[in-house]
Amino acid sequence: MTVAFYLDKSLSAAAVDAVRQEIGRPGFVESVKVVTPDEALERFRAGFPELADIVAGLKANPFPPSIELRVNARASASKEVVAFVDSMKTRPGVTDVLFNRDWVEKMQGFSRLAGAIGAFLGGILILTSFFIISNVVKLNVFSRKNEIEILRLVGATNLFIRIPFWLEGITLGFLGSLLSLGLLFIVINLFPVYLGASLGALQELLRFRYPDLTQAVILLCGGAATGFIGSATSVSKFLKV
Repeated sequence: MTVAFYLDKSLSAAAVDAVRQEIGRPGFVESVKVVTPDEALERFRAGFPELADIVAGLKANPFPPSIELRVNARASASKEVVAFVDSMKTRPGVTDVLFNRDWVEKMQGFSRLAGAIGAFLGGILILTSFFIISNVVKLNVFSRKNEIEILRLVGATNLFIRIPFWLEGITLGFLGSLLSLGLLFIVINLFPVYLGASLGALQELLRFRYPDLTQAVILLCGGAATGFIGSATSVSKFLKV
């Protein structure tokens, strides 16, 4: 998303640069570009060639200097962006701001809805993984019943018998999370190739992003923890040791 700040024509180059630095401070800023009146005029001529004669007849350049702020996609619908834009509207030297507030408010609602749906689906997937791992471990317990009885006869402790099944659950959960990261990587790389061009302006909104290192570690640890809980529950219920 791009926000345009139109400046007073009387501002000096130093004043324009001061505004540019202030606009570029927030963490949600992806890039900041100063557009001079001459650049704005060239853009107008390129975008509206049929009006070139009208512009050519003007004695002075009617376009003011402006600063274009590009907001990173993660923060496009955040309240922080709206608050910042509102504060800049009253800043001396800024005469107007081109900002689609209605679109941002709609995106905020969409973001909340998407978050709720994601949390719901995530909960279902966690429960599904829990029951799958629990049942897999249960089947392994039944298939190794004779081995477990032999271990008991030779004096194996309950902890010694449980640990292999716990490790199995942790491994299954970890590998499942690793597989999901791999599939996510494939989707992120194939999405713009096959669907991006057909989405037009929505491509920016629906751009998928690969999890950062912290998110990936949390996902892997969460999968391992889910596997451990599933296996521990199954072992406690069916192993009776």
